[in-house]
Amino acid sequence: MSQLVDRHETVRLLHGGGVVAVPTDTVYGLAASLDHPQAVQRIFEIKRRPTTTALPILVDSLTSIERLGVNWPAQAQRLSERFWPGALTIVVGVPHELAALVGSTSDTAGFRIPDHQLVGDVLIEVGPLAVSSANQHGAPPCRSAGEVLDTFAGPDELDGVLDGAAGAGEVSTVVEVDDSSWRIVRQGALSADELALALE
Repeated sequence: MSQLVDRHETVRLLHGGGVVAVPTDTVYGLAASLDHPQAVQRIFEIKRRPTTTALPILVDSLTSIERLGVNWPAQAQRLSERFWPGALTIVVGVPHELAALVGSTSDTAGFRIPDHQLVGDVLIEVGPLAVSSANQHGAPPCRSAGEVLDTFAGPDELDGVLDGAAGAGEVSTVVEVDDSSWRIVRQGALSADELALALE
């Protein structure tokens, strides 16, 4: 059965290939290290999420994205400078192996630097994490550790729940960019007008 854990235990579990629910600046998320493909796959299974619905990646810095072999377009740079850390997921082209790891069928992946000290510290210690909102696929996301424990109460569903406060509860806006265009994939905390102003 899932249990509350602290940051140090969260880091240990993630390094060991576990799946841990973590608070972010938006909602709680289920997290797994990119270094453990089997743990990333477990997120799909735990959420009953279609394996063709890609998982976003949380990072602590642009340097972490570059280390994954990702070319960061100019428009992505402008958006990240304006809105990161914060509730904006930026989707860009990535190497095929990375796309396949997170369930993308289009050689793209979404990245975000969360505005949350606790999960930020975990990212510094563990590295990039595949993270999806803590909920059964299609259900509202969990906004507290208690909601996570209630939702994922089955044996061996999660390896731990990092005890902390999540943010306001509004999901991130998801925007896909390349060298010459951009489009909103999912409306969230940031509006199209705010993104357009940053890209003028």
